[in-house]
Amino acid sequence: MKLLSFGFCMLFLLSSCNSSNKKLVQKSEFEKQDFSEGKQVYEDFCMQCHMANGKGVPRAFPPLAKSDYLKNKREASIKAIKYGLSGSITVNGKVYNSNMAPQGLSNKEIADVMNYITNSWGNKNTSLITEEEVSKIQR
Repeated sequence: MKLLSFGFCMLFLLSSCNSSNKKLVQKSEFEKQDFSEGKQVYEDFCMQCHMANGKGVPRAFPPLAKSDYLKNKREASIKAIKYGLSGSITVNGKVYNSNMAPQGLSNKEIADVMNYITNSWGNKNTSLITEEEVSKIQR
């Protein structure tokens, strides 16, 4: 009888040890986002100029990593991908004056890549860009 009581006590202790101090952390809807489609678009269309790490090329192609331009100029950033960009822009206090050709992406691909780059390399954007938002951006 003592052996049986001891077995139940051990079973209770072991099962309570597995869950007593561990809190289940629920991910928010934002944290559940999968940016893999945007990452693929980035690798196919953007990485050649803005580099795998998003840091760009000094004096040639602006950084996307920790970019104040992306953070503060959402519509202009979308427009640059959708229609291209020429002329000077200032990113993180440095002037860039190169051309970016239109990438020929669909509105969904633009939304996907924007969500990827605005949530990578130190960027944080919890207000996700939608395909509908991109479709409303005009020249």
